[in-house]
Amino acid sequence: MPAAEVTEIRCKSLINRVNAPDFHFRWTINPYRGCRHACRYCYARSTHQYWGMDAGADFERQIFAKVNAAAVLRDELSRPKWQGEPIAIGTASDPYEPAEAQYGLTRQILEALAEFRNPASITTKGALVRRDVDVLRRLNEVAGVQVVFSVGTIDETVWRQTEPGAPHPMARLEAMQYLVEHGVPAGVLAAPLLPGLSDSAVSINALVAAAAAHRAQFLSSNLLFLRPGSREWFMPFIRESYPHLAPGYARLYRSEHAPRDYTNAVLGLVDDARLRWELSRMPSVRSLQPTILPGFAEAMAPENQMPLLTGEASVPTQLALPLAA
Repeated sequence: MPAAEVTEIRCKSLINRVNAPDFHFRWTINPYRGCRHACRYCYARSTHQYWGMDAGADFERQIFAKVNAAAVLRDELSRPKWQGEPIAIGTASDPYEPAEAQYGLTRQILEALAEFRNPASITTKGALVRRDVDVLRRLNEVAGVQVVFSVGTIDETVWRQTEPGAPHPMARLEAMQYLVEHGVPAGVLAAPLLPGLSDSAVSINALVAAAAAHRAQFLSSNLLFLRPGSREWFMPFIRESYPHLAPGYARLYRSEHAPRDYTNAVLGLVDDARLRWELSRMPSVRSLQPTILPGFAEAMAPENQMPLLTGEASVPTQLALPLAA
């Protein structure tokens, strides 16, 4: 884990609006800026550039904690214009990055959401989420919650090289199982799937099988995409660590996203494995409902599940990857 300096800051607002009609949520919260999980591919790295810092080492070592987050959130939730819509937590920085062990900002936010009966979805790689099982259960009972564990691979080598500060993938799956067994809806986002490293049928099936074995209640996926800021940090890593893949990456990522047919094929492999292991797709954040049984059953109805990001694809069981030099 990179050495880091945590700077305490005070925010003027906490709930952010997402102005993208194709997103499955409209509102987000991020209690921290920067992340010591240090994922090579992290799309949020560019957020540090807005503040005049580096998207590489600074993002991993200069962490900002919004110490007044809970107070600001209570003020925003109490405003007459707020309609109690579901909020996605952890879209630009992991809410359970190591600073959370000291500051407890995510827990305070969850307590405020439970107080105001406001549903939420959390995305994390952190195993510390187990600590908050009590407040997560309470929030689920009064408003609805889901915890989404980001796990792109269970391969030891790929994990160590691409997510050097993040908990072991199996530790994440064990934390997910703990939440499920204690009444908190939780599942896996198989993301990002990395071309040539974690997007094969064998790798995907191993991940989905592990998710099912750890009682995942849903599973969805996404392929790597490279925004400015993350591209400049990730592509040199590929050239250095996997030089035989570098020409293929250069062809696949002429723009932010890989070509649609390739993306569809990889997501199709995930869907094949998901159906093989009898897992539902991740419910849309907008469908979150209170209570463990009726609410979750309703959220898992087909009309409330997230579609594949680029549509259903008829695909082979194994891909021929366009990555050879």
